[in-house]
Amino acid sequence: MSGKPYVSGHYAPLALEATAWGLTVHGSLPPELTGRYLRNGHNPVPGVVPSHWFKGSGMVHGVRLRGGRAEWYRNRWVRTPALHDAVEAAAGGAGAAAASTAEGADGAADLTASVAGTHVIEHAGRVLALQEANLPYELTPELATVGAYDFGGKLTRAMTAHPKEDPVSGELHFFSYSPLPPHLVYYVASRDGRIVREETIEGAGPSLMHDFGLTEHFVVWLDLPVVFDPAERSGIPYRWSDGYRPRIGVMPRTGPPRVTWCEVEPGALLHIANAYEDAAGRIVVEGPRYDRTAWQTSWKWWTGAPGHAPVPLVGSLRHRWILDPASGGVREEPLDDLVTEFPTINDSVLGRPSRYAYAVAFPGAGLEEYALVKYDTATGARQIAPTGPGRMPGEAVFVPAAGSRGGGEDDGYLLTIVSDLRRDASELIVLDAHDITAGPVATVELPHRVPAGIHGSWVPDASPGPW
Repeated sequence: MSGKPYVSGHYAPLALEATAWGLTVHGSLPPELTGRYLRNGHNPVPGVVPSHWFKGSGMVHGVRLRGGRAEWYRNRWVRTPALHDAVEAAAGGAGAAAASTAEGADGAADLTASVAGTHVIEHAGRVLALQEANLPYELTPELATVGAYDFGGKLTRAMTAHPKEDPVSGELHFFSYSPLPPHLVYYVASRDGRIVREETIEGAGPSLMHDFGLTEHFVVWLDLPVVFDPAERSGIPYRWSDGYRPRIGVMPRTGPPRVTWCEVEPGALLHIANAYEDAAGRIVVEGPRYDRTAWQTSWKWWTGAPGHAPVPLVGSLRHRWILDPASGGVREEPLDDLVTEFPTINDSVLGRPSRYAYAVAFPGAGLEEYALVKYDTATGARQIAPTGPGRMPGEAVFVPAAGSRGGGEDDGYLLTIVSDLRRDASELIVLDAHDITAGPVATVELPHRVPAGIHGSWVPDASPGPW
């Protein structure tokens, strides 16, 4: 298609939608894996090369597991106005990125004009494809597009691609950010999917707020030095600013939305592994941090700029911030020298003190190939599980094991799709989260190579909805 790195190699898009039944399984699928593994990612339509990795049309891939069998695989574009525009541009031979439908009939921003390619979640029986500049898109269990979803008319702004479901209350916490005031609005949806809280958060700035943190009693906001800049021509109008004062905000989950802003060292954070309160009442935030060079070097790959690195991420290193909301003080500490991204945990401990985290490790710092990594935050130990030459794993989704194995935090499985360039093929692999170096307990052959993607979820049959 072009020399852009995000439409070649592991990221070369598919030109078709497919359904395959009765997939071949090697090893034994644990019987508790009864549900759907769903994963989203950017998959531009043939003939269209977006100006930025994040602007490619969203395609969701799904694998249905039940009773030790892999019943089906299917992949579907999320049918949005942006996809329609891309198809029209390809038919007209435009070749470059299609212009999305940015405005509605009244001249206001069209919140339905989404690529819907960042994440896919389930809440209150609805499957939602997410992209943070627009409304979510609802999908059927078979991945057909239902349409834009606005929580019964209660959501009138864009929705983050990284909502957090509280493991105790079942509430879905999320936010909307904007380069224009109000820069930040906070929402809570009930367990049954009704928006029950909407708050404008004062004091936030026009930063690229891709993720946020949720602890048992606090919300954590990231106001870091990648900020709105209309001079940025990549199609994503944000750029690192040395003049912006980086802060992390801590806000109680109950009561008035009063934020304590804690100044931190300049650094960017796209994804929080977890945030929680320690025994002293401080807020601990962990995730892969970018310094200025790491961000700007990675951005070159994301835009396909000349001189970009051979891999999409450079210099994003696991980091910890310890925030004292009483004093506003902060302590920061690097945790590892591996280049990692797409951190995950066992979501049953989201917002609570957690011991284990998982991530994709990228070549760099002595690592010559892609791998999955497991961190033990109590001991500092790590397990590295390379997936082999020419093979790239995606974000590892944790699924709890059945209740009789001991109940530890890492008592479960990691699911991820691996892109294999040597065989031009892909697999869904299942690893025992106790020891990811032991190799897959099961491998599901997929009918074609699946492009490397972004985020995904496990939707068990026990979830509400027509499963």
